[in-house]
Amino acid sequence: QVQLVESGGGSVQAGGSLTLSCAASGNIYSPYCMGWFRQVPGKEREGVARIEKDGSTPYADSVQGRFTVSKDDAKNTLYLQMNNLKPEDTATYYCAADPGWYGGCWIAAKNYKYWGQGTQVTVSS
Repeated sequence: QVQLVESGGGSVQAGGSLTLSCAASGNIYSPYCMGWFRQVPGKEREGVARIEKDGSTPYADSVQGRFTVSKDDAKNTLYLQMNNLKPEDTATYYCAADPGWYGGCWIAAKNYKYWGQGTQVTVSS
């Protein structure tokens, strides 16, 4: 079992910044897939960014250049630095983890086994 606890959400004006954290505990071992997803009511959960087993960091086109995903292995903590936030970034953000497949990490949310409780990010114009 893996437990994920997110923190760092909140309300910010457009152009502002927030940093989300996701503390992982339990039976998590390297290499492990971890990523950030977000969801707004009535829409499917979408991938924002993830860390692949080779250390690469794919981003959604909508956040490329504004968001940065990183991980502190010593603390088993995943981060999402969000800069130049836009109202369309408003969503509940979720941290996810999964062992992945032999070649890498899943892209779709449905394939991730472990999820945090979510943290709300609200960006006002």
